[in-house]
Amino acid sequence: MARGDDKAFKKLYDTFSVKVYNTAISYTQNALDAEEITQDVFTKIYRSAGTFKGDSAVSTWIYRITVNTSLTFIKRKKRFVFFQLSKTKSKTSDFYHPGVLLEKKEEAKMLFKVIDTLSDNQKTAFILSFVEGLPRQEVADIMGLSLKAVESLLMRAKRNLRQKLEKMYPNRKKN
Repeated sequence: MARGDDKAFKKLYDTFSVKVYNTAISYTQNALDAEEITQDVFTKIYRSAGTFKGDSAVSTWIYRITVNTSLTFIKRKKRFVFFQLSKTKSKTSDFYHPGVLLEKKEEAKMLFKVIDTLSDNQKTAFILSFVEGLPRQEVADIMGLSLKAVESLLMRAKRNLRQKLEKMYPNRKKN
């Protein structure tokens, strides 16, 4: 897609906007923030489309922009909240990921809260692999890591999530 090709951009937006939004909301756990990130991502795509070299799949390029934009947004927001001494961290308590079945909403809300405690790399690998359902190699390409490094991140993320969830729910049955 060349910069300024509005038809190509619209097609790209129609194809990827839901995926970008779902990835962003997995990071922010806030619909308004995810919408803002989605707008930022597509603004960046529109402005830099002419620089896309085709070294990777377009989807990989878009996910990379989405992940970086989401992480930057979260860091900026945390700094802003930190400087507002009278306010607490602004996480919504009514967050629901759009891809979660209705009967699983409460469990998903708690899981995303725990996912948010992971390191950025573990969180990114986990979200892209298990929430977005991307193949491990594509996750590696998006993150600029080897497949082995992504698999290691996923193992650590699952272990950390399991430990944190077991502490939160010590009497819960294991399936």
